[in-house]
Amino acid sequence: MAWWIWIVLGFFLLGAELASATLHVGFFAIGAFVVAILKGIGVELPLWGEIIVFTITSLIAFLFIRPIVMRKLKLTGTKVVDSLVGEQAVAMTDLEPDETGKAEMRGSTWNARNVGSERIARGERCVVEAVEGLVLYVKGRAHHG
Repeated sequence: MAWWIWIVLGFFLLGAELASATLHVGFFAIGAFVVAILKGIGVELPLWGEIIVFTITSLIAFLFIRPIVMRKLKLTGTKVVDSLVGEQAVAMTDLEPDETGKAEMRGSTWNARNVGSERIARGERCVVEAVEGLVLYVKGRAHHG
């Protein structure tokens, strides 16, 4: 194939990466650009050789460069919403112990599960103990005299 076909393929793969934003496809664009450069500087390869160079270069980029990029962009690991722990929410429904209902916090309505041993009445403030997905795990406020 001509060098410019590999360039077009590389830009197509970059466009697909931008559309998906998954950091998967773009590393195969590197393989296409490497083959284009080799062809551009006059390295003659049969089609099967170009495909092997493309595949090996793409896999090396994907397996070794992608993890570095993911770490640098802080895209690895599970997102934990721990900044909400200790915040106060307001029960929008009565919440018996081990019951799930609704609570409002920071202007948003959340699913809330009462992990305390006491009932939380509607309108009562409660404290966020943990967050998992879109569920707040809450306890009633401690009443100190």
